[in-house]
Amino acid sequence: MKTLTLAIDDRVKDRFIWLLEHFSRDEIRILDQSDQVSDDDYLRSIDGMVNSIQQARNEPAAKGVGPDQLDW
Repeated sequence: MKTLTLAIDDRVKDRFIWLLEHFSRDEIRILDQSDQVSDDDYLRSIDGMVNSIQQARNEPAAKGVGPDQLDW
């Protein structure tokens, strides 16, 4: 079974959900429904994220690692 993430326009959302509900649970399951939010709003919703980013901005560049030190 595949998992897809879709962004559905509010104008067609109700009709699309209606269509999906006509499949059996063995064929299609709605795993999650949420409103699309910007990356910024999402990061701000994570407890402590803003504070963590502000602390990281204050760290001197010398404490960082260069691209050659990253384990890709």
